[in-house]
Amino acid sequence: MDKDNFVIRTMHKSEVDIAINWAAQEGWNPGDCDASSYYSADPNGFLIGLLNNQPIAVISAIKYGTTFGFIGFYIVKPEFRGLGYGYQIWQAAMTYLSGCNVGLDGVVTQQDNYRKSGFELAYRNIRYEGVLEISHYMCQSQPDSGTICEVDEDLIEDYESQFFPAQRTRFNHQWRAQANACALNLKKGDKICGYGVIRACQTGYKIGPLYADCAQNAKALVLALVSEVEKSIAGPVTVFIDMPEQNSAAMAVAESLGMSVAFETARMYTGKFPDLPIGQTFGVASFEIG
Repeated sequence: MDKDNFVIRTMHKSEVDIAINWAAQEGWNPGDCDASSYYSADPNGFLIGLLNNQPIAVISAIKYGTTFGFIGFYIVKPEFRGLGYGYQIWQAAMTYLSGCNVGLDGVVTQQDNYRKSGFELAYRNIRYEGVLEISHYMCQSQPDSGTICEVDEDLIEDYESQFFPAQRTRFNHQWRAQANACALNLKKGDKICGYGVIRACQTGYKIGPLYADCAQNAKALVLALVSEVEKSIAGPVTVFIDMPEQNSAAMAVAESLGMSVAFETARMYTGKFPDLPIGQTFGVASFEIG
């Protein structure tokens, strides 16, 4: 390892695309416009490792306030793996998040290493994949009550805040406003009972987050979001949803739509597992920043 010529620093905004591109090469299928949204969560939280001024390692360490952080985009170029560069950038990320309860979604091959760094398994997140054609599901597309409509910005912040262990209003707004994305909520009177975002990815479309008070409403939101995409692409839609395994109703929704398991991660934390409404979480926003 060439210690003298390896430098770790905060990324410039334009360099976040390096992490996005490397994630795509790893098969993680990032969104087309994810970089700006991720950067808005914490502009200081993206680190890059340079060897002789060439990028060889990246990681994100998003700090939400002073008590919670999330690790993602932990990637070393293949030819530089096993040489200690990854450990150095990992240490820099964890130092930045010192004092926080830190979460991550760990790929299977790294989970033992994360345990050595103090992370404990909370539950698995399961990625479901399927090709949906709304005409096949029209009889199943209605919520149990209420109306699916454009997001009510006056109500969505309070609703969404219960699903994440820290405040991240700026990211949430950027996430649903990004290009190639559509956000819808389910309203019953003046109350939001469900919410989802669909966005274009390098392959197909991802739905996340997806929150709902029951499985029927979650399914109705999925079909409404896919219907919006169908209007622009005029055909079946390849869809991915990342679901917490603890929510068996979520997986039942995916399977009822003909979706199948494509990938899994382990949601892990260094501290106490956050008390979140997993039973109403039918899709997480992002494996990269929580």
